[in-house]
Amino acid sequence: MKILKIIVLTLLVVVSSTAFAQELDVNLQIRPRYEFRNGYKAPIPYGETAAQFVSSRTRLSLNFSQDQFITRLSMQNVRVWGDVPTNTKSDVNGIQLYEAWVQYNFTEKWSARLGRQVISYDNQRIFGEVDWAQQAQSHDAVTATFKRNKSHLDLGFAYNANTETELTVPYTVANYKSMQFAWYHTEIGKINVSLLFLNTGYENKLTPPIPTPLPELKVDYMQTFGTYWNTKGKSWDGDLWFYGQTGKNAANTVSAFDGALNFNYTLTNKFKVGFGYEYLSGKGQENTSSVIKSFHPVFGTNHAFNGYMDYFYVGNYRNSAGLQDAFLKLSCKTDKWQFGLLPHVFNAANTVLDSNGHKMSSYLGTEIDFTAAYSVHKYVNISGGYSQMFGTASMQVLKAGDINHTNNWAWLMINVNPQIFSYKK
Repeated sequence: MKILKIIVLTLLVVVSSTAFAQELDVNLQIRPRYEFRNGYKAPIPYGETAAQFVSSRTRLSLNFSQDQFITRLSMQNVRVWGDVPTNTKSDVNGIQLYEAWVQYNFTEKWSARLGRQVISYDNQRIFGEVDWAQQAQSHDAVTATFKRNKSHLDLGFAYNANTETELTVPYTVANYKSMQFAWYHTEIGKINVSLLFLNTGYENKLTPPIPTPLPELKVDYMQTFGTYWNTKGKSWDGDLWFYGQTGKNAANTVSAFDGALNFNYTLTNKFKVGFGYEYLSGKGQENTSSVIKSFHPVFGTNHAFNGYMDYFYVGNYRNSAGLQDAFLKLSCKTDKWQFGLLPHVFNAANTVLDSNGHKMSSYLGTEIDFTAAYSVHKYVNISGGYSQMFGTASMQVLKAGDINHTNNWAWLMINVNPQIFSYKK
């Protein structure tokens, strides 16, 4: 009944809005994805069997604009096929509010956005939508925007709590307590330049027994700052970035950085080649200091970096030995087909020790990623991929599991994304 009420309410909003709207469109997305996980995120342990499942995202989005107002409402359901019985009366995840924001354009230069929103900048290394994940990523925040000529400045603020309360209570959600950021973008000739400053505060967790009365709840703030540059010529393009991190995390001092360079060259109308290198700082296993030297990409779309098997920085590999990632990009594109081949060579950025305390090779392994996509219809796309990790003993020390096992991952996804309603007045 709850789902039915939401659908009815949505339709009523659509019908009533058309009497006044200047522009309204409604979009639907249905995206099921099959995955075969046989050593995904880490080498599969000895004797274990690979996982197989189908996950799915169903999303309904409404976009409305009138005069200086722009609003967006996006609801979604994320599920795994079979996570409830066929005759169920309820859903495991229910309906989630992915986006719900209103934007007001004060002038041609100034605007503000309030509510649940996607925050995504540049190549999404620090701030990203994380669209590969079925649930994706959005924030409850306020953003203010200033645009003039080639300059674009965004300022953002967020403050989180568990629920409405009368007195202060610990924040128990696995999320930041407070966030502030500034992002500036401009053009210098043919070069696009962005500057980012991000301040994220995480509340110190109290361990039972929790004293009464409740003590002051302290928040540790970590700063992430840096720059992203990109440019392109007639047959080539390239980008680079550098970010540093300071402040505190879990009461420990942070001192970390991330730097990378990518270059791509178009051979023909169909073929493109490229190469790149990224260095993310870390801490050697012989280092007993409490200082956190391992860079954390915070809100980045990390699946797009360091191999599609997600061994690094996708919900894992925090406070580790860091990473060096050297890779090639080979791609081919026709009217309906796209193919990609991305080999990665991974090395630890710092010392890895064996069980006897002896220094090991920094070489962690090689991953080969192959992807293919076919455009069936302007609203329908089919894509898939196969990846294999050739890990080393050093990889097994850092990630556990069994590197002698065949560690691979395969997926197949159908994305149906039609515009089901559009109105302009």
